[in-house]
Amino acid sequence: MNNLSYPIQKTIMDEINGIFAQNVLADISEILGLYSYYDGSGQVWSGNGNLDYTPTRMVTNFIKKIIKKEARFMFSRTPEIRIESATSPDAAAIIQDYIRKVLSDNEFAKKLTMAGRDCFIGRRVALKLWCGADGVEIMFRPSFEFIYDTEFDESDRMKKIVFFYGLNDEKEKKDQRFWKQKFELEGGRCYITEAIYDGNGKIKEIIHDFNDTGLDFIPAYIIVNDPLTGDLKGESDVAELISNQDRYNRLKSDDADTLMFHMFPVTIAKNASGDCLDNMRIAPNAVIDLQTDQAADGDAAIEKLESNFSYSEAYENSINRVKSDMYDIMEVPYITTEQLSGIVQSGKAMKALYWELICKCEERWCAWDSAIKWLVEAILKINSVYGYARLPEADYTIKIEHLYPIMEDEEAERITDLNEVNAKVRSRRNYIEKWNISTDGKAEIEAIAEENMID
Repeated sequence: MNNLSYPIQKTIMDEINGIFAQNVLADISEILGLYSYYDGSGQVWSGNGNLDYTPTRMVTNFIKKIIKKEARFMFSRTPEIRIESATSPDAAAIIQDYIRKVLSDNEFAKKLTMAGRDCFIGRRVALKLWCGADGVEIMFRPSFEFIYDTEFDESDRMKKIVFFYGLNDEKEKKDQRFWKQKFELEGGRCYITEAIYDGNGKIKEIIHDFNDTGLDFIPAYIIVNDPLTGDLKGESDVAELISNQDRYNRLKSDDADTLMFHMFPVTIAKNASGDCLDNMRIAPNAVIDLQTDQAADGDAAIEKLESNFSYSEAYENSINRVKSDMYDIMEVPYITTEQLSGIVQSGKAMKALYWELICKCEERWCAWDSAIKWLVEAILKINSVYGYARLPEADYTIKIEHLYPIMEDEEAERITDLNEVNAKVRSRRNYIEKWNISTDGKAEIEAIAEENMID
């Protein structure tokens, strides 16, 4: 916990009571270590100082590569969010347009992929809303920038969340600046307290002093990665890969040293005089004055001793097994260019190849779907309080379609979607926008209707 600054430790001790505060401090310290491993700096190891050479320390960061693959597969195609209403379809369309605008203004698609990586690394991530001057602001915060507390008998119900981070990196504590923002529920209302502190924990500026936000809920949602029942921490994908990553780095570094020691042949001189050996120079086109030692029984001779050390097959098997294990642990397919030959024309074959990863993502979408549905509801509640836009009243449902970057048999999918349109379970507008026929589905439908009237 020595890597945590005094303001962070004080914040946690002030906001979390009892022995649980020590657990939170230890957890955040571990999370910072996980991020260090993810960016590669934490993978460097100390060597044996008694060696007569400097050992190679080569880091090949597969942890970052695999986690980026996970997040890219799950989030690079932003899920489709639909607002549907059987009784008020026009009102639902207006609400959906508003939600899409808010998400687009906040660059939600870009933030979602980054938040996915943060969640996989740091066990959890916070989805936070802010009531800005021009509209609702959406942001994600990593796990080392917040702590939260829930109801005693209901872990899904948050009663307090505190966000914090340092504003500068000054050496003197009096010059350091630390920001802290707290949302808490009291009497069915959400209050905000926000201030800037110095490195000693003294208040330098008060921004909000237990002000009523006008909301009856805390504008934040915690997404926990692969939790068990009642788990508030979650699991880190980085932690599962550390041992294999360490093994891979050491194997590759040892291979580099072995190659260096055995790639050059050893020069052997037999029956050569001492003066000859002292003046011998090993270099391209060098001439050696080879003289026989008078005490030797035989003529002087010189030769090269080539290394017959052979381990490449065992090394390749070992290092490939370690690499394959890392992909297997994360259920990410380990595919080479050669393996892709023959299946690149088949969307079904590609889907079968990624089936385990798809199942894993679908399991994780249970948590992310709940967060996105909460996000839509929260945006509409904030809008009703702050009046950013005039929206109609309607009974609606929120549906989320998961999209993965796998080559599909598009023709078959188009036919399926058209059948859904004809069966009135999918809107024409949704079909037009999904298949990029037009970015403005409503305008395209109006143009089609106008053409039909002319005909």
